[in-house]
Amino acid sequence: MAQPPRSEISLGLRANAGQFALLVGVNALVGGLVGQERVVLPLLASEVFGLTAASTALTFLIAFGVAKAVTNLVAGALADRHGRKPVLVAGWVVGLPVPILLIAAPDWTWIVIANLLLGVNQGLTWSTTVLMKIDLVGPRRRGLALGLNEASGYVAVAAAAFITGLIAESFGLRPAPFLVGIAIAGLGLGSSVLFVRETRQHVAVEQSAPTEAGAGSGAWRRLAWRTTLGEPSLSAASQAGLVNNLNDALAWGLLPIVQAAAGLPIGQIAGLAAIYPATWGLTQIATGALSDRIGRRRLIVAGMLTQAAAIAAIVIWTGFVPWLVAAVALGLGTAMVYPTLIAVVADIAEPRQRGAVVGIYRFWRDLGIAVGAVLIGVLATALGADAAILVVAAITAGSGLIVAIRMAETRPAG
Repeated sequence: MAQPPRSEISLGLRANAGQFALLVGVNALVGGLVGQERVVLPLLASEVFGLTAASTALTFLIAFGVAKAVTNLVAGALADRHGRKPVLVAGWVVGLPVPILLIAAPDWTWIVIANLLLGVNQGLTWSTTVLMKIDLVGPRRRGLALGLNEASGYVAVAAAAFITGLIAESFGLRPAPFLVGIAIAGLGLGSSVLFVRETRQHVAVEQSAPTEAGAGSGAWRRLAWRTTLGEPSLSAASQAGLVNNLNDALAWGLLPIVQAAAGLPIGQIAGLAAIYPATWGLTQIATGALSDRIGRRRLIVAGMLTQAAAIAAIVIWTGFVPWLVAAVALGLGTAMVYPTLIAVVADIAEPRQRGAVVGIYRFWRDLGIAVGAVLIGVLATALGADAAILVVAAITAGSGLIVAIRMAETRPAG
């Protein structure tokens, strides 16, 4: 599809409403592809493949988290160098075999391989939809744009988790639930090839205007140092992102097993698995926009502490209704944090280096899935599931305090 001349390009949500809405839909498909796993895969581990140790069953999350984290680094740099659309299309090509491998897997190794590919798919596709939306809207509505992006993805995660859980309850754990994934991957690839337009020209327009203080013009290694440790606000955002996804590893990998052991039927497990990302997805439209009005820092601190309380409540009160309330609270706390952290990173990064800086942040954030899988697996095996959950709650509270101490307010003035 032909690109408009640079003189005809405008920044803003209204000026780019068509492409923005299309990218919202594409990111929903990205979320749906990973959502197909959230109920079914932990149950496959125990009921089909006979994996009893949590540390073994969570290997699929380690593979997914490491692959996605590393791919985020590559995706950001490639998107800055070669454009957003080619990276998006490549991600969908990598994702096509994932549901087929999950259906055909004769042993757990195939599941791990499928999740390596899924991690690459998510790193390439989600990273580029984030960048493209930031490119389109410019600096003033960044929080809202990221809230809409993350909302579309995580509402789709919730919907896919719930639908595939119901399908599994009626038709078995394989192959029926993963047929949904085949349809999602095909739609994602087709729409990205045919309808998505490149957005790097919007970066050039923004770069030509005055920009907020940014990460500077150093080499990638310098950017990595600043994002990880050197710049206090970026460093605080990176560690909070890692801990946030550590929590997601808990919700994805361990909680369905705990709930099944407590005697909950698959339908109720699917409901719990869906309500957490659904709350997260729907409310972060509002929290992303709120961060544009009241600032980023206080919302992140409050969100991390809310998550910590919700996670601890899973151990303190048991049963479907208490767990439902805890899942809603966990989703709300995550919504306060998730789009706001990316907005902080985008606030600080210079536009031409945005892909690289966001990629470095997303590396640390998504590495939290792998770190969480290892930590939770070891703790659950050695001390039991309750102890693992409480340790995660304490880590989350500590992360919020680090943000309170180290992060400055980054919301652009005006």
